[in-house]
Amino acid sequence: MNDAARDDSLRLAQPADAHSQAEWEAATAAVLRKGGRLTADDADSLVWDKLTRTSLDGLRIAPLGLPDTSFADAARPTRAGAWDIRSLVSGLSGVDAKAANEAALVDLDGGVSSLWVAADETTDLAVLLDKVLLDLAPIVLDAPIGAVKVAQNLLALIAERGAGLHAATNLGADPMGALLRDLPLAPDEAFAELVDLARLAQGIGVRAIVVDATAAHDLGASDVQELGWSVAVGVAYLRALTEAGFSPAVAASLIEFRYAATDEQFPTIAKLRAARQLWTRVLELSGAEGVEMRIHAVSSRPMLSKYDPYVNMLRGTVAAFAAGVGGADAVTVLPFDSANGVPDGFGRRIARNVSHLLIDESHVAAVADPAGGSFAVEQLTADMAAAGWEAFIELEEEWTGANAVGGHDFSPFRDRIAAVSAEREKAIARRRRPITGLTEFPNLAETLPERPVDPLNERVVRYGASFEAMRDTPATTKVFLATIGTVAQHTARATFATNLLAAGGIGVEIAGATADAEELAGKYRATGSPPVVCLAGSDKAYAEWGAAAIAALRKAGATHVIIAGKPDAVDAEVDDAASMGVDALAFLTATREKLA
Repeated sequence: MNDAARDDSLRLAQPADAHSQAEWEAATAAVLRKGGRLTADDADSLVWDKLTRTSLDGLRIAPLGLPDTSFADAARPTRAGAWDIRSLVSGLSGVDAKAANEAALVDLDGGVSSLWVAADETTDLAVLLDKVLLDLAPIVLDAPIGAVKVAQNLLALIAERGAGLHAATNLGADPMGALLRDLPLAPDEAFAELVDLARLAQGIGVRAIVVDATAAHDLGASDVQELGWSVAVGVAYLRALTEAGFSPAVAASLIEFRYAATDEQFPTIAKLRAARQLWTRVLELSGAEGVEMRIHAVSSRPMLSKYDPYVNMLRGTVAAFAAGVGGADAVTVLPFDSANGVPDGFGRRIARNVSHLLIDESHVAAVADPAGGSFAVEQLTADMAAAGWEAFIELEEEWTGANAVGGHDFSPFRDRIAAVSAEREKAIARRRRPITGLTEFPNLAETLPERPVDPLNERVVRYGASFEAMRDTPATTKVFLATIGTVAQHTARATFATNLLAAGGIGVEIAGATADAEELAGKYRATGSPPVVCLAGSDKAYAEWGAAAIAALRKAGATHVIIAGKPDAVDAEVDDAASMGVDALAFLTATREKLA
C-alpha cells in the first residue's frame, strides 16, 4: 500500500466534514464577537491570542492543536495493559502499625497490586506487613530518614519468613528528595547509603532508588520545575552509582521515578510523556539505551482541600485518568480525606476503586498511548520537555563541581519554587484558579471529617492554605447583607457576596426583599446593627436609592460599608467594593479586621 492510500484509509471524516484552519478561526471568532471579546473590525486570527492561556511556567497552551511532524517518539508510553494500582500505607512513628496492616490487607483484598510504605527506623514491619505476600505484592519503601535500617528490617523479615521479594520491589532511597524537604540528614553519609542500598538491591534482584519529584511538587513547584528536578536528581544518582562501579545500564535499571498528577489533566499527561522523553535522552547520552523508565504517579497532595473534602474524589479521578493516559506504570490515588489526617476505610476504598473504574469499566488502559496523535497534547509535551531540559541544565550549572550531595545548593531552586508558588497563590487569591468548596461555593455549615493527625501532611504547601486558615477560625460576627429591591433584583449580587464572604469564614445576615431605605435600616437594626454591611442589588436599584440606603445604614450604626459591584455604581461614598477579579484574600482579611 502506498503512502497516499494509507493516508486515505486512516481518514475518519467524510470530505464534507473536513475544515480548514481559516474556517475554524471564522467560526470561533463569530462566537467571541457575540460575547464581546472581539470587535467587528478584529481579524479572525486573533482568536488564538484570546483563547490561548499561559501556564505558571510561561508555556502557551493553545485552544487547538495543529499538525506538526517534529514530535518525539521517545515521549510515547511503553506500558501495555493495566497499570499497577498502588496504595499508600503509613507506618511512621505515632501511627498504629496494626491498624495500618489491617488497612493494607483490605486494600490488597480490594484489588490493590502493590504497597507504598512510608516508614522510619521505629516502624515495626513485621506487624505492618503481617500476612502480606511479599513475593506477590511489590513493596516500595519510603524512608527518607534511616533508609538503610528500614531496608535491612525488610530483608530480615523475608529471611525470617523464608520467602523472596517481588522483582518490582524498591528499597526507596532518595537522599536528595529528603534534603529538599529539609529533613535532618547528613548528605555525605546519605549518598554512601545510596550506593550500599544499590548493591543490596542488585544482589536480591529488586530496585533501590526512587527519584521522588513530589518533594518539589509538595513545596509548590510547577510542572517544569518538577521535571527539571527529577532529571537532575536522576543524573546525580547515575553519576554516584557509576562512580561506585555500576554500569550505566544497571544503575538506570535500579531507579524508579515518582511524579504528582493533578486535576489539570492535559498538563499532567504532557508532563509524564515529557519525563519519558527527557530520561530517554539522558540514557542515550549515558550509554544506557534500552532501559525503560518506570513511572509512579500519585495524585497531588497540595491540590487536596481540607474543606468540602468530597470534591477531592473528583480531583483524584481526573488525576488518575491523566496519569493512566500519560503512561504511568503505577498509580496511587490519595484518599479524599487525606488533607484531614489519616484516611479512614471509606476514603481508601474510594481511592483504590477509582483505578478499577478507569481500567475495568472505562478501559482507559486498553490503549497504550491514548493521547498520541492529539496535536494539542503532542505540542504541550514538546514544549514542556524543552522547558524541562532547560530547568535541568540550570540545576546542573548550579551544582557544577559538587562531588557529593553536600555540595549541592538547593537555595536557588527553593527560591524559584517560592516565586511560582506565590504566583499561583496570587491567582487563587483573585479566584482566577478557583478551588471548589474553598474559594468557590464554600459551605460554612459543613462538618469536617475528624481524622488523626497524619505526619505525611507536614512540609506540604497546600493550594489555598490562606483561605483554609481563615475557615479554621471563622469570624464571630456576621456581615449584614443589605439587599436592595426585590429578590429578582438582588439575587445575583447577593449570591456572589455571600459566597465570597463565606470563603473567608464570614457569615451573613440577609435583609431579604426591601422597598426603601427606611425598611432596610429597620431590618439592619433588628439584626443587632453589626459594624460591617454589604450592599447587594442591581445597578438600577443602586442608582434609584442606593445612596439613601447607605446614609440610612450609617445613621443606624454601620461603620464599614461594602458594595457588591463597582464602587462608582452608587452616588455615595463606600469603604470597599467587591466584584469579579477582586483580590479576595486581601478583601476578606480587611473585612475580618473590621468585624473584630
